[in-house]
Amino acid sequence: MEAKKISDNMLARLPVYLNYIKTLPKSTTNVSATKIANALGLGEVSVRKDLAKVSKGGRCKLGYPCEDLINDIERFLGLKSNLDTIVVGSGELIQSLLRYSGFEHFGLNVVDGFDGKCTRTYGSAGEKIYPLNKIEEFLKKNEVQMGVLMVPEAEAQAVCDQLVACGVPAIWNFTSVHLNVPEEVIVQNESMTVSVTKLRMQMKERKEAV
Repeated sequence: MEAKKISDNMLARLPVYLNYIKTLPKSTTNVSATKIANALGLGEVSVRKDLAKVSKGGRCKLGYPCEDLINDIERFLGLKSNLDTIVVGSGELIQSLLRYSGFEHFGLNVVDGFDGKCTRTYGSAGEKIYPLNKIEEFLKKNEVQMGVLMVPEAEAQAVCDQLVACGVPAIWNFTSVHLNVPEEVIVQNESMTVSVTKLRMQMKERKEAV
């Protein structure tokens, strides 16, 4: 199906639908927009419109065949091809991310990690962690599509510059630093501060409403 321009809100909802459908019992052959909306606490109209944009498999009173809808959403989101990804951070955090299998469900193949605090390569096959000073050498030999940045703030821009200079086209930024990159490089910023603030405000509003 040809990709269509979608809103940020819809983009945020599609992976939630995908997760939900994948957790349904194997005996479930079809799922409707109504069932998804009720299960996730979302508006049925929004869910129905979202699904109509990514799949033509919906049938009145029957809903969507689960397997077909999963394939349609994954295809729409570009999850059918894996992006080779590296993680730049420190110690145990990198090890945990390299061992986390959940990235595979969203088209990320985390190949290796880089640690600014280590001085030698360590780890087993498929979970290798290199010293940060080896990153340019590695990137020149391997085509990497994404870098996950989890370094101290003081190092963020310098590491970002290394990734950009070696042709990495996308950066998933978990630092609080605003990264300066060329227009052709995509940066997705993740802010724990914003997430925690939203959570606290929701808690406050709920408490005040009681």
